[in-house]
Amino acid sequence: MICSRILKHHKAWSSGRRWWSCYYAAAHASPPSAYRNGSPFLGFLTQLHNSPHSSVGFGSNKRTDLNIPHELRGCCFSTQASMELQVGEIVDVPLAQTGEGIAECELLKWYVQEGDEIDEFQPLCEVQSDKATIEITSRYKGKVSQILHDPGEIVKVGETLLKMVVGELLAPIEIVGNVENLQSVVSEICNSNNQSSELKKTSIGGVLSTPAVRNLAKQYGIDIGNIHGSGKDGRVIREDVLRYDADKGIIKEALASSDSSGEKLLGVGGGGTHMSAAQGWDYGDETITLRGFQRAMVKSMTLAAKIPHFHYVEEINCDALVELKASFQKENSDPDVKHTFLPVLIKSLSMALSRYPFLNSSFNDELHTVTLKGSHNIGVAMATQHGLVVPNIKKVQSLSILEITKELSRLQQLASANKLSSDDVSGGTITLSNIGTIGGKFGSPLVNSPEVAIIAIGRIQKAPHFDDDGNVYPVSVMSINIGADHRVLDGATVARFCNKWKLFIEKPELLILHMR
Repeated sequence: MICSRILKHHKAWSSGRRWWSCYYAAAHASPPSAYRNGSPFLGFLTQLHNSPHSSVGFGSNKRTDLNIPHELRGCCFSTQASMELQVGEIVDVPLAQTGEGIAECELLKWYVQEGDEIDEFQPLCEVQSDKATIEITSRYKGKVSQILHDPGEIVKVGETLLKMVVGELLAPIEIVGNVENLQSVVSEICNSNNQSSELKKTSIGGVLSTPAVRNLAKQYGIDIGNIHGSGKDGRVIREDVLRYDADKGIIKEALASSDSSGEKLLGVGGGGTHMSAAQGWDYGDETITLRGFQRAMVKSMTLAAKIPHFHYVEEINCDALVELKASFQKENSDPDVKHTFLPVLIKSLSMALSRYPFLNSSFNDELHTVTLKGSHNIGVAMATQHGLVVPNIKKVQSLSILEITKELSRLQQLASANKLSSDDVSGGTITLSNIGTIGGKFGSPLVNSPEVAIIAIGRIQKAPHFDDDGNVYPVSVMSINIGADHRVLDGATVARFCNKWKLFIEKPELLILHMR
């Protein structure tokens, strides 16, 4: 009979369960085949071996004996979880489902490198879907064995991001019996992993790189062996290939230009004073893969093309709005708050939506049903260096203008840093597109399905108007264009809604009067 004591307690990743560990020893039978092959079996067990003499008790800071009348069945960790993983085994870490309807993501950056020790829930990388930017965390504690993708690559949901050596081997506190020291097991695994890593480095021409990078080099017609890798241990990454190709292109252009004489470049002795296309620079085409928010725009606009649109255009007198904004800014004592026209427009829009709820709805094309949304989650289109994104302000009907101002500022900062969450960009019920911040009087926006309305706001400009006596006076005018889904909304409903919204903007005192 062989006795073993608990080596160490660990918290399982999924709950507060405890792990226990033991080791293989041959008492009355020959060792398992894994031992005969020099590779000890290490893994997770979901239950104790079936033996009436087995006993396990888990107490805080207590060591527990396992009295088993047969040979011990392996060096293992049990969490009572559904997975069975061998300690020291290399496992795949896939890209998990990041949101409903998300099939792939762009890998933005890695937080870890090959060889790094990883804790449970430690961030591994940052990815961007067509809705938001998300951090992927580790489910395991272990060591990064191999990274399979470079930043900028598109990874499908379920595809392996990296490989990890999972688990933790520990020296025993006390061992009774003629058992091989567990440290030798640790040494064997480490040596095995090191040998495997060295084989990977020396294979395929001695160049470290992922298959995707090799394929990119092949597309450019580049021998990857000629590229100096800037990654860990000389690994060739995607940026190295692109940099090498750019340098090679510059050299080619310089050689081509040196072949032309000065007389030809200046047109001396020829019939013309300009270069021919053959004598000039070679301006090649460039194919760009749309990613992140740009891919989201492809999807949403493809859906929008199937919607029967109509547009309603109106001009709004913004003299009172200009005065109100100036008053807000004059009385502002918070340096972090910057008052603009948009929060007032958003609040007044919510007030008008309360009177015309069909503009704050969604349409189900398959069931031919309209859902009137209880919350006014008003989206604001934002142009960023990463593409067009539409975060939304939740429950505008319950927010003050100051609260809307602060929330809008928060969303703008996150959008600029590409840090918007899934919650920030989902659940919108109607969209505002403030094109006036860039330029133009108005645009013809397309509905962001499944919403049924979108409003483009132009720049506020001074324009001459006539009074009843024919006298000319200046007015601050803003043009708006409402795009609507004609399957749900008709022209009369949109016109009445616009009149109500216009009234709240032109007479802010009415907005205050009806505000809750």
